[in-house]
Amino acid sequence: MSAAIEGLPSVETLRARLVDRNAPLLSRMRTLFSLRNVPGKDSIDALAAALDDPSALLKHEIAYAMGQMQDTYAIPILTRVLSDTEEDAMVRHEAAEALGAIGDPQCLELLRKHADNDCREVRETCELSLDRIAWKKAAGEGAEDLTEKRFRSVDPAPPVELEGLSEEEKVTKLRAILMDQSERLFQRYRAMFALRDLNTDASALAIADALFDPSALLCHEVAFVLGQMQRPCTEEALAKALSDPSLNKMVRHEAAEALGSVSPSPTAISLLRQYLAEEKDDVVRDSCAIALDIADYVQSGDFQYADVKA
Repeated sequence: MSAAIEGLPSVETLRARLVDRNAPLLSRMRTLFSLRNVPGKDSIDALAAALDDPSALLKHEIAYAMGQMQDTYAIPILTRVLSDTEEDAMVRHEAAEALGAIGDPQCLELLRKHADNDCREVRETCELSLDRIAWKKAAGEGAEDLTEKRFRSVDPAPPVELEGLSEEEKVTKLRAILMDQSERLFQRYRAMFALRDLNTDASALAIADALFDPSALLCHEVAFVLGQMQRPCTEEALAKALSDPSLNKMVRHEAAEALGSVSPSPTAISLLRQYLAEEKDDVVRDSCAIALDIADYVQSGDFQYADVKA
């Protein structure tokens, strides 16, 4: 049984809220993040119960949450999602990334099988997860200690370490790696997360320069990372990405949600409201609604973006 966390409803209550298709998506998202914070099989089963939902956005967040929990119990569930050729590519990609986050060698055969997938986002994610599992094996125990990290997400790649350079030199070198399309994606991700961990305006703007890379997978992670950093200086780039209909929906979705995280200006709030009202793509439109909800949360000072009402 999953242990209850003080202040949160029971797992059974959260599961009922998550699978309720009549409930607003915003409240279901908060419920999802609450379940992510409760370790154990019951929470994973509760998350899996909503994987038949019509919302690709909800399902992809469920897969992400399972990866962040790093529980091998979720592997068969994520395997089914990745292997389902009828599933939205955005959801399958997130399942592959979650398998990499869990990092168990039993995932290798499946990831290798899909590393030549026809869908570029799925293919690249499998390659990335294979590299991550190889890195984890080589790095050994303790390589993923999150207690000292400012950003406590389980990332698709570890930050590269640079010694003996000034901060300005690090930004220049890391940006060059990030922008180099001939580099292996895993190395570009490592440079990006190192820039994130510097956590300055200069490093954030260096990351933002990659927001329109040919790889939609990289671009969506760039937007996600900018949302983590919450640097207002990146608002213009994120707004540009949201406003570009030629971009993959997973990029625009992450750009929208990141906009909600950066203490957005009235102009950005207006843009999010515009796309909430006018956008035809469900994933992008719903992401704008979530972004506005996140913006309210950021301004409220609440401890966590989750469902805490019993």
